[in-house]
Amino acid sequence: MHLTQSFHKAAIERPDAYATVFAERRVTFAQFIERISRLGGAFHALGVTHGDRIGMLALNSDRYIEYIFGTFWAGGVINPVNTRWSVNEIAYSLNDCGTEILLVDDAFLKLVGPLREQCPCLREVIYCGDGEPPAGTRGYEQLLRSSPAVRDAFRSGNDLAAILYTGGTTGAPKGVMLSHANLLCNALSALAAAPRPVVEATLHIAPLFHVGGLALVVQSALRQAKHVVLPNFDPGAILSTIVEESVNETFVVATMLQAILDHPTFGSYNLTSLTSVLYGAAPMNTTLLRRALDALPSSQFMQLYGMTEIAPVAAVLPASCHTPDGQKLGKLKAAGRPAPICEIRIVDPESGEERPTGSVGEVVVRGPSVMLGYWNKPEETAKALRDGWMHTGDAGYMDKDGYLFITDRIKDMIISGGENIYSTEVENAVLSHPAVQDCAVVGIPDPKWGESVHAVLVVRENHTVTAEEVIQHCRQLIAGYKCPRSIEFRVELPHSAAGKLLKYKLREALRNSQPREA
Repeated sequence: MHLTQSFHKAAIERPDAYATVFAERRVTFAQFIERISRLGGAFHALGVTHGDRIGMLALNSDRYIEYIFGTFWAGGVINPVNTRWSVNEIAYSLNDCGTEILLVDDAFLKLVGPLREQCPCLREVIYCGDGEPPAGTRGYEQLLRSSPAVRDAFRSGNDLAAILYTGGTTGAPKGVMLSHANLLCNALSALAAAPRPVVEATLHIAPLFHVGGLALVVQSALRQAKHVVLPNFDPGAILSTIVEESVNETFVVATMLQAILDHPTFGSYNLTSLTSVLYGAAPMNTTLLRRALDALPSSQFMQLYGMTEIAPVAAVLPASCHTPDGQKLGKLKAAGRPAPICEIRIVDPESGEERPTGSVGEVVVRGPSVMLGYWNKPEETAKALRDGWMHTGDAGYMDKDGYLFITDRIKDMIISGGENIYSTEVENAVLSHPAVQDCAVVGIPDPKWGESVHAVLVVRENHTVTAEEVIQHCRQLIAGYKCPRSIEFRVELPHSAAGKLLKYKLREALRNSQPREA
C-alpha cells in the first residue's frame, strides 16, 4: 500500500464528492487528485527527486493537505514546520534535514527573508496565499496551472515519508523519521482498535504539522471522508463549522476541549452530527472528560495514546469505556489497550527487565509503526530503540485486564522522602477543584525530603481560591505526602503546540525563584 492509494480509489468511487473544504473553496476528489498530480509535476520541475525533503510553514488549509499528498505523489518527504517555533528553531529543522523547498502562507511571509539568510539549503519558496506572489517566491496556483500532471511515484513500505521534528518537552528537537508503512499501518490499526460510526466529514483543528493532525488526515483519507479545515483554533468557528458542514469527527487535546465547552454560546449549537470525538496528545483529567461526556451526549469519545515515534497511536481507550456502564469498569483513567499492531511492555527503566502486572515502570512499544529512527542522530536512535522496542520515557503500568495506565513521564516523577510521587496524579486532584482551570506539578529541591511537590495553577475567570484551600482539597483525595507543599499562581502555563505542558520551562523559571510556602 501507499499513502496516496485512498485518493486513487476515491477518484473512481466518489469523483464528485468533496475531498476538501476550506473557507469558500470546495474541491472534489476528482479535482483533488488532478491538483496533487500537478503539484507533483511542479515539484519535479523544481528538481525534486525521490527522498528529497519539502517543508511547509503555514496555518492549516486545504493546500496543506494537498502539500502532504502532492509531496508523496512526487516521491518526496514532508517536513511540516512547527509554526510556534522561533526563526532559529525553524532554521535548525530545515538545515538539519536539508529541506530545499519551503511552502509558506501569508501568516509567515515575514520569516522568508531571515530563513533564506540562515538556511543555505533552501532553494525555492512557494507562496501559498491568494495574493500576488512576493518577489523571490513562486505562486502556488500558478505552479499548478503551468505544471503537467505526472504519474504517482507510488512510494511505499520503508520508503521515508515524513520527518517530524518533536517540539519536545526537553527543549531539544529531533527529526523523527516515519515511513509510508509506519503511517499506513498505524492508521489502519487505530481504526481497527476502536470501530467508529460512519464518517462523511472530518474537522481538522489540530495543527497539521503535529503528528496527531497528520494521523487524522491519513485516517480520514482511508475512509474517503471530506476534510473540513480551519486555519487555526477558534472555538466559535469550530462550533459553527460542525453545524454547517455536518461534521462527524474531530481530534482535540484537553486545552482545546475545555475552550470549546467554555465558549459562551456552546449551548446554542446543535452538535448531534458530531458522533466521534478523539482525544489525546496530552493527559485529559477526568473532571473535564466527564463534563464533555455530559455536554456532548451524541458523541462517542475515544482516547488515543502514543507519540510521534510510534506514528503515533500505541493504545486506544474505546468508546465503550466512556459510557455510563463502561465507566463502572474503572478504566476511564486508562490510556487504553494496545492497538492491534502494537505490543506494549512495562520494564524497569534501568535494567530493562519486565515488571509484574500492576507495577510501575517504563512503557516500551514494539510493532511496524515504530519509527525508522531520528534523522542524523544515531546515538539518540540507539538510546530510544533497543532490541526492537521503542522506549517512550513514559511511566505506567498494565492492569490485569491488559489496560495501560500512564502515571507520568519518567523525568517528571517526584521522589520525596523516598516515596515516588507521580505528578499527573497530583494534577488530577488539583484540577478537580472547581476554581482551577489549569495546573502543572513539578518537584523542587527540598533540604529535608530531597524534593517537595510544587503546584503551579491558573485560576478560572471570576473564581478565587487560596493555596491552603487547594491543599486541603487535595488531602481529601490523595495521600498527604503527595499533596502540594507550595503553590504558585500564574495567568497561563507554557504549552506546546500539541497541548502538552512544558514543565522544563517551569523548572527553569523556578531555579531562580523561591516559591511561597502554603
